Amino acid sequence: MIKVQLPDGSVREVTRGTTPYDIAMNISPRLAAAVVVARIRPLNTTVTSAETATDEANEAQTEAGMYSSAAETAERLVDLSAPLSEDVALELLKESDEAALKVVRHSAAHVMATAILELFPETKLGHGPATEQGFFYDVYREAPFSEADLAAIEARMAEVVARDEKFVRVEESRDKGLTDYAAQGEFMKVYFIEKFTKLGDEISLYKNGDFTDFCRGPHVPSTGRVKAFKVTSIAGAYWLGDEKNQQLQRVYGTAFFNTKDMEAHFKRLEEIKARDHRVLGKQLDLFSIQEVAGAGLIFWHPKGGLIRKTMEDWMREECIRRGYDMVFTPHIMRRELWKVSGHEGFYSQNMYPPMELDDAEYRLKPMNCPGHILIYKNSPKSYRDLPQRYAELGNVYRYERSGTMHGLLRVRGFTQDDAHIFCTPEQIESEIAACVEFADEVLKAFGFAEFKVELSTWDPKDQKSYVGSPEHWETAVGSLKKVLDAKGIPYRVIPGEAAFYGPKIDIKLVDVLGRLWQLSTVQFDFNLPQRFELEYTGEDGEKHRPVMVHRALFGSVERFFGVLIEHYAGAFPMWLAPVQVGLVPISEKHLDYAKSVKAKLEAAGLRVELDARNEKMNAKIREFTLQKVPFVLVMGDKESAAEAVSVRTRGKGDEGSVGLAEFIGRAKTLVDSRAMAL
Repeated sequence: MIKVQLPDGSVREVTRGTTPYDIAMNISPRLAAAVVVARIRPLNTTVTSAETATDEANEAQTEAGMYSSAAETAERLVDLSAPLSEDVALELLKESDEAALKVVRHSAAHVMATAILELFPETKLGHGPATEQGFFYDVYREAPFSEADLAAIEARMAEVVARDEKFVRVEESRDKGLTDYAAQGEFMKVYFIEKFTKLGDEISLYKNGDFTDFCRGPHVPSTGRVKAFKVTSIAGAYWLGDEKNQQLQRVYGTAFFNTKDMEAHFKRLEEIKARDHRVLGKQLDLFSIQEVAGAGLIFWHPKGGLIRKTMEDWMREECIRRGYDMVFTPHIMRRELWKVSGHEGFYSQNMYPPMELDDAEYRLKPMNCPGHILIYKNSPKSYRDLPQRYAELGNVYRYERSGTMHGLLRVRGFTQDDAHIFCTPEQIESEIAACVEFADEVLKAFGFAEFKVELSTWDPKDQKSYVGSPEHWETAVGSLKKVLDAKGIPYRVIPGEAAFYGPKIDIKLVDVLGRLWQLSTVQFDFNLPQRFELEYTGEDGEKHRPVMVHRALFGSVERFFGVLIEHYAGAFPMWLAPVQVGLVPISEKHLDYAKSVKAKLEAAGLRVELDARNEKMNAKIREFTLQKVPFVLVMGDKESAAEAVSVRTRGKGDEGSVGLAEFIGRAKTLVDSRAMAL
């Protein structure tokens, strides 16, 4: 007999081999019909936030259909049909659980793969993970799928669902799996087995009907539980991301528990489309990408430039207030410098090729840190001088592959609001804490109320991808954890995602549509001070090595601006709006008064645009409305006589006539307080 503890704390003794479904049926047949998947962990163990996050970090492997016994963690999801063999704590997850939705989507990917092979048996399968928006399956087929093919796949998926085929997990030896898949020409499955399993392992396969896939699982009980789904699109993807490899076809879809949720999802996608920063950037004349100049290079137009200046001015003022010194470093530096820093060896694939000049080879900088290190190293430092905080809004250049650029969000040249803090080991935790607080202030100042945090650590099994000793890494990770725990900030641990020189805290903001955006990062670095032989004189008169904090809070000005455009749908808060007030004289005889209003508004520090064209009043108002200007002031005989303006507020409409002085006071308060709403 084994013990099974339920969420209410009650414990049941059941026969070894009992399944979660058996327990659900014993509680209630209605519960058994509602549950989707089970979550288990060994009894009498607790799962910390970090451990839970580690399991979540394995989702990419789990959802990709890869299996490795070594990947099993203290807490994991299992099929409802999985036999229980030890004392466990058990949760039965229903449709309301987010983890259950991901299981449905991964199962939908198997349903889609089943349909593809039934219709196009020559296809070779890659992997099919669940994603935030749905799922996809990478496949190899010489002939590209057409729109008609996608419709046929979706129709066949409906047939697979109607057949209500059970998902059955079977295990076999790694050698047999490799032999069988190699004989079938399934080169991607062979690769996954070799990469994610070891000699002597058993691998798991999932079968539904005649379809079999190498997969770790778990899955819903049967294909009939995939109730609401749609094949959405197709895109190209190179095998292993290498342009020299086969061109795969990535078929995208989405799945939900019911049609209502799916319809809400597509409505949300329409809202996302309406907020696309690339469309709004053109409509509002904020920025452009010029083909003649090259992909991924941003041209800031006057209005976008005004917003950028406002953002950067705010950031510089905050940096200075918090004890940072503003510095500037060159765009190119000798190649030898990048060899010392380690970028040449660990990051060169993201750098532009060397330029051979008269005295040496140079490279465009992908990061600002070596430049800041040279400033620190230029003069002797005492412990009394530390911490040294250098901040720079510096232009950096990184090589992004063709096809990966995406408006402002993925570019080749961008401005990083970079800072590097050189401090003693004793100061490191307080400096990291201050950076996290600064990041929180940045997000709130620009109107983001919610964020999520990830702690990216190294992978000790992949030491070739990192520099530094295990002891240093443990110390660095421990410092970041200590800060987050002390502040009570929930976080996920993401193994293997650290920078090559140290672990990092990634802060992801949540926008108005609930989307996550990776922007702010705080990194601990013990490696670069060692590689550059940095020193300071301690209180004992001896030489000591400082440690470094890297931090970027906008992440990049371009990416942050792109997120702002989409978050506000181009209707920026008053203090960020490039034109804060639009002026509309009703006729030519009111133009002089409008000019005097413009002068007074500008004297108060407001950004004003006067439409003096010989056009109808409504046309002028409409133009300012399309440009999402916060306030439009209309002036006629009545306003001219009373030193007043008729106010139209964005999103509210006509608010009537008010005194000019009163309006100026209101507008200045909105700007000075950096209010989010009008």
